[in-house]
Amino acid sequence: VEKATKPEEKVYNSDVDKATYKNPEDVDAFAVVVGIEKYQQLPQADFGERDAQTVREHLVAMGFPQRNVVQLSGSMATKSNLEKYIENWLPEKVSERSKVVFYFSGHGAPDVDSKQAFLMPWDGDVKFLQQSGYPLKRLYASLGALKAKQVLVALDSCFSGAGGRSVLPKGARPLVMKVDEGAESLGRLVILSASEGDEISLSDENQGHGLFTYHLLKALNEKNGRSTVKGLYDSLVPRVQDGARQQNRDQTPRMITSDESLTSMFLGY
Repeated sequence: VEKATKPEEKVYNSDVDKATYKNPEDVDAFAVVVGIEKYQQLPQADFGERDAQTVREHLVAMGFPQRNVVQLSGSMATKSNLEKYIENWLPEKVSERSKVVFYFSGHGAPDVDSKQAFLMPWDGDVKFLQQSGYPLKRLYASLGALKAKQVLVALDSCFSGAGGRSVLPKGARPLVMKVDEGAESLGRLVILSASEGDEISLSDENQGHGLFTYHLLKALNEKNGRSTVKGLYDSLVPRVQDGARQQNRDQTPRMITSDESLTSMFLGY
């Protein structure tokens, strides 16, 4: 009897998988990088772990010391680990001189009743969002309370529940209305979000990355890892829009901050 052969996993090769620059180390730069592809009980979020691995490599090339970059991938990206590193590790490490990056690639979810938005950890359950999801409001409040001089949040997920990198309980209807993403008091935060609230976040099947993440990293390579957040945003918006149109979709990244001066600060060393 012939043995059933496992289908070979496709090997992806993208022009952003390696950083084309190497900047001096900044001992005051810290990052938490989260990527989830195969969830415990949710549909797959394509390329989530590849995204996180590549973002980590770029951050290290940008000058973030290896020891200052925590990567939570797959089953390591539990709700309790998110809480630990966001709410304990970062506040203990970060000073007034610090630049901080929080990156997430994976599913988001809207609470259909409260209209709140949640990041879905590896062990998240859409039927019990309040207990198992990580609220965006809580993320922004925790990061906004850090002593850092600049905190960049980059989210390659979406919260519409309409597909892509978002999930909903069975039988619930997608929210076409905007969900409350909790962006009232942002402190030193600048948020780069992959899509508008009622859109879905797409993947680039050819590159093996989220569409938003691919163009973010491409812009970093082009700018040798030294760019303002606004410079990155201005580069990636038209490219993400074009990439989405090729899939007959709309996707427009957003930049959210309560202090415009933060967007002109340099990310790199």
